[in-house]
Amino acid sequence: MMQSKVPPTDTAKVPLVQFVGYFLRLGTVGFGGPIALAGHMQQDLVDERGWIRKEDYVEGLALAQLAPGPLAAQLAIYLGYIRAGVLGATAVGVAFVLPSFLMVLGLSAAYVRYGGLPWMQGMFYGIGAAVIGIIARSAFKLTKLTLGKDKLLWGIFAALAVSTAWTSQEIIWLFLLGGVVNLFANAFPSRLSARSMVASFFAPATLATFGASSTLLSIFVYFAKAGLFVFGSGLAVVPFLYGGVVQGHHWLTDKQFVDAVAVAMITPGPVVITVAFIGYLVAGVSGATAAALGIFLPVYLVVVLLAPSYKRWAKNPQLNAFVRGVTAAATGAIAGAVVVLARRSVYDLPTILISAVSLAVLFRWKVPEPVLIACAAVAGLLLRHA
Repeated sequence: MMQSKVPPTDTAKVPLVQFVGYFLRLGTVGFGGPIALAGHMQQDLVDERGWIRKEDYVEGLALAQLAPGPLAAQLAIYLGYIRAGVLGATAVGVAFVLPSFLMVLGLSAAYVRYGGLPWMQGMFYGIGAAVIGIIARSAFKLTKLTLGKDKLLWGIFAALAVSTAWTSQEIIWLFLLGGVVNLFANAFPSRLSARSMVASFFAPATLATFGASSTLLSIFVYFAKAGLFVFGSGLAVVPFLYGGVVQGHHWLTDKQFVDAVAVAMITPGPVVITVAFIGYLVAGVSGATAAALGIFLPVYLVVVLLAPSYKRWAKNPQLNAFVRGVTAAATGAIAGAVVVLARRSVYDLPTILISAVSLAVLFRWKVPEPVLIACAAVAGLLLRHA
């Protein structure tokens, strides 16, 4: 006789340690990006184990899509909040992020120590080209998921794609403008609600205007600002980071930045953990810690502060319209970032071939990204030593 799936139960019956342990494991072995990680949570916690009610999961997923922050991390923190309030949100957030953070620290140390050696350069020669194909594929998937047939959203997407590719910089006010344009075109809010809504999104961004008295504070404040403009995919942070990290603060070179994105691709957990690599190159372990805290703290605070009143504002048409506009802008910025990063990583026949083959493989087969990157690393080693 076949065993039926476990029906949803009261989550209070699930020991918190066991619940948090699940996210520790998922953060250790979970590859495939935010959609795949969210799918694992539904299958494991809702369908099979019954630790989370389907209604709670759906509400958490909606919150993760509406509010700024990497989707998978935000969903995990929300489910922790549902399980045990602030304590649950904190424990789950740490457990989900910690494994990939420690892996990135190890890779960062190896990169700093061996980055000048031919074998390491050869690996990242191939990996950097493959990453361009992966980001291009992600941008394509996001356009299908977020834009649909809405002509206005496609217009916002195109504007941000062109501006990002042309300027190679993050233009925060264009993201916000995309949200405002879609807000007025679809929801017609009152003057007061529109002003207050836009102000609520502008206010966190002003963190960047405060002076920082030390490198660590500068790192923390910069990445906290960046974390507020990640919608859905962690890759949405890439256009922001490039302009600030490479061109603004001059913390990394073009090549180092592409390598930082590659490191995020070959580790499990949230893609935005790439900031730990950047922070490590700037200020060692302390810099990596400051960067990780900066990028994830807004995510944590959004969940903890908004979850209690989530049901009251989740269906607000003005908020939904604004977020859809910002998401379209973020998707366009990712597409533009493909062009920006490709200029630095795809510059000869071998890298063109690696990038093109990577993109073709991703469209044709469901190959895990770490496997694809490992193959690209081998190809880079062989081509560099040929």
